Amino acid sequence: MRARRLRASLKGWGGVAAMAVVCALVAVFALYVPLSGTRTVDGQSVAQSARVKAEKAEEDCEAPEKQTLSPSSADGDTIQKIKNRQGDKRKLIVGVDQNSYRWGYRNPNSGKTAELEGFDIDLVHRIAEDILGDPRAVQFKAIPTDQRIPAIQDGRVDMIVRTMTINCERIDDVAFSAPYFKTGQQVLAPKSSPIKGYDDTLAGKRICTATGSTAYSTLKADKEDGKLPATADISKTVPNQLDCLVRLQLGEVDAVVTDGALAASQAAQDPTVELKGDAFTAEYYGVAMKKGANDLVRRVNQILVDYRKDTAKGWQASYGKWLSATLGKISEKSEPPAPQYLRTT
Repeated sequence: MRARRLRASLKGWGGVAAMAVVCALVAVFALYVPLSGTRTVDGQSVAQSARVKAEKAEEDCEAPEKQTLSPSSADGDTIQKIKNRQGDKRKLIVGVDQNSYRWGYRNPNSGKTAELEGFDIDLVHRIAEDILGDPRAVQFKAIPTDQRIPAIQDGRVDMIVRTMTINCERIDDVAFSAPYFKTGQQVLAPKSSPIKGYDDTLAGKRICTATGSTAYSTLKADKEDGKLPATADISKTVPNQLDCLVRLQLGEVDAVVTDGALAASQAAQDPTVELKGDAFTAEYYGVAMKKGANDLVRRVNQILVDYRKDTAKGWQASYGKWLSATLGKISEKSEPPAPQYLRTT
């Protein structure tokens, strides 16, 4: 159990952030998603089935951020299909967030179209430029946190670039690129709250996470192992991480747990909330693609190599534009390590 928890502590990545102007609208549509139910599959509850799958994934997996393919610029079947799209449909179809401030959000001050902007959006444009020769050749699809994997598996998108954590359970369902960002789970709560961080001050508190997020998986495992107070209420889950901020602002929950990188941007937008304590996990964002799309995975990994080398218009420039104001100067806390690949041929 201890070994399993050690691996779990290295996982995670959720999604958050938003602009205050959006929050009021989202509150109207925020949905409560129950964690438990009586539905069974072959006599086994859905919740139990998911738990068994997650535990097996942990047992069979080590260092999920290294479970990717070596870079290549070659076109394969997947890339050719993208390039063969005709007319206005000749675009890269990408699932993103549209409410995560400075990552993927619609800036109301950018004109009538309120175009998507942010760190993730910059990366999408770079990928489109490399594959299709045009950074604007993108069809963006707003995908909720809990629909990221289904959207890939169903073929609704070519990839997801949406602050998505690489973890052991997910690499059974989708293929990931090498990491493009490093972060960790943190607690977000009102400045006036007695909560001090991920510790005993969460006892009796209502904690919000997004359904299907690694934040929830981590809290659930920690509660089972006694690392989170037994009285902490982690049943408040929502389809999209933005809804957690709304619930916090409405007083329906006491704290939010999500990626620190996203929480920092969120705190920058709402002066009444702040990060509490340090990050309690180490996690990596990756571009998610369909299993078997090996040529696309390799191509994205090559793009990431070039993106990080390009100091003028690449990773560092995008970080400086979008994230430095909330996360500070580039450091080992945010910059991903040198990529390592599953195989080199």
